[in-house]
Amino acid sequence: MSETVTLTIDGQSVTVPKGTNVLEAARTLGLDISAFCYHPGLPVVAQCRQCLVSIEKNPKLQPSCQQVVGDGMVVHTTDPASTLARKQQLEFTLVNHPIDCPICDKAGECTLQRLYFDHDNADSRVDTPKVHKDKAVDLGPHIVLDQERCILCSRCIRTCDEVAGQHQLEFAFRGDHEELTTAPGEQLDNPYSLNTVDVCPVGALTSKDFRFTMRAWELEATPSVCNGCATGCNVEIHHKNGRAWRLVPRHNPQVNKYWMCDEGRFTYHSAREERLAAATVDGLPAGWDRALASAAKRLGVFLKDASQVGVVLSALHTNEDNFALASLAKAWGAGHVYIAGKPPVPARADGRLRVADVNPNTAGVKAIAEALGLSATPAFELGTTLPANLRALVVLGDVLPGLDAGKLRELEVISIAAHERGPVPSARVALPAADWLEVSGTITNAQGLVQRMHAAFGPPGQAIPAWEAVVRLAHATGVKLAWTHPREVFKDMTAAVAPWKELVWAREARPLALRFAGSRG
Repeated sequence: MSETVTLTIDGQSVTVPKGTNVLEAARTLGLDISAFCYHPGLPVVAQCRQCLVSIEKNPKLQPSCQQVVGDGMVVHTTDPASTLARKQQLEFTLVNHPIDCPICDKAGECTLQRLYFDHDNADSRVDTPKVHKDKAVDLGPHIVLDQERCILCSRCIRTCDEVAGQHQLEFAFRGDHEELTTAPGEQLDNPYSLNTVDVCPVGALTSKDFRFTMRAWELEATPSVCNGCATGCNVEIHHKNGRAWRLVPRHNPQVNKYWMCDEGRFTYHSAREERLAAATVDGLPAGWDRALASAAKRLGVFLKDASQVGVVLSALHTNEDNFALASLAKAWGAGHVYIAGKPPVPARADGRLRVADVNPNTAGVKAIAEALGLSATPAFELGTTLPANLRALVVLGDVLPGLDAGKLRELEVISIAAHERGPVPSARVALPAADWLEVSGTITNAQGLVQRMHAAFGPPGQAIPAWEAVVRLAHATGVKLAWTHPREVFKDMTAAVAPWKELVWAREARPLALRFAGSRG
């Protein structure tokens, strides 16, 4: 039995899997049938009636989102009947819609705006007062609702029900007084609530975090991977002038589909806090040359007997950063290797996208240590049993649980970090590194999937990618690491880690100006 269906849409033949709807079949041909309520990640309800098309041998227009393809079906999307129906439905949607695009956060990426110019672009024929509703409704900790802008598509309701598994939104009243509101006794406060802002095709649901901050068309989008936990949700970093303004999910059917959690969206805030923008020696600013010379001198005393030297890899840094430091540890013959990261949060795991491991690269750093033959132990053991012969510690990252400042000051600590926190204030030498928004590299999620990150903008001050800081430190201590680009580190790393041998370095992604990206609704 054939698993595909062949049909004709606007004179073009197309073959799609059985069960595909007409709207998705048309998209494979590059035909964008207008729609509001349809979303490929949500159940179909066909209530906006904006996607009506003509199907031969069917006496009535059909919603293309709900109509399943059939073999030999002939569909018309641009015939007079379909075009008129969509134009009339769009006009009906706009009857009571406020014309406040200049102050709307969705302006520039609004589906209603785009469809108006594509399919209507006509003056309003309504000369009676519009129906007014509440303009700023506080739905919960993260979201504000403008009821006048809501076009009652129910995407947000289905997102709460399907993605979060919590019924927190619903419609109240009927007719032109129908409005979106919270369910009785509920607030919109689930861990995935901000996905409702993403799916809203207009500016009805707005994020308090992004509200009235930037215009969408001024932002640029760079693809990356969320560093909030081991799930590794694919995201877009929306940024301008070296600063991130928001994170939104990027479609990946293997990992996060169309969604991400609220907690992950806010990770960009901590990325710019307490930044280490210059190298320091004994807590005072120093240039790179002086800092490296000081680090080499301090380490040189102990590298004569490398069993006194410890290296801390980081589950919060990229595979490339960790491979560079692990390679240096192996070249030194370091006697102690640890893996640092944030402690797990079991209560966080929900069987959806949120997991207990809040480190983005635990699987990657373990694979690297194992491939290089390094016996790595969890860094929290340092807090209970500090090895008697440990004298110097090279730490990647700003998280080192278990060791307080007093114990750290007993050691010669060389820190490579992006932030002035954790072990950095106690370090003899601190080398400034780029944070995850600023690096090109890879991380490995809990499923073992190696995913590519792209730098949205450069790091502040003297900071450089951590793998490059490791290369400079290696040269200062007489070890030659010849890498000049992260893809070179990646090439050697994938050759060394057997499961990654077939991986290929993805091409660099240039930031895309959102004004050229079309609607995100």
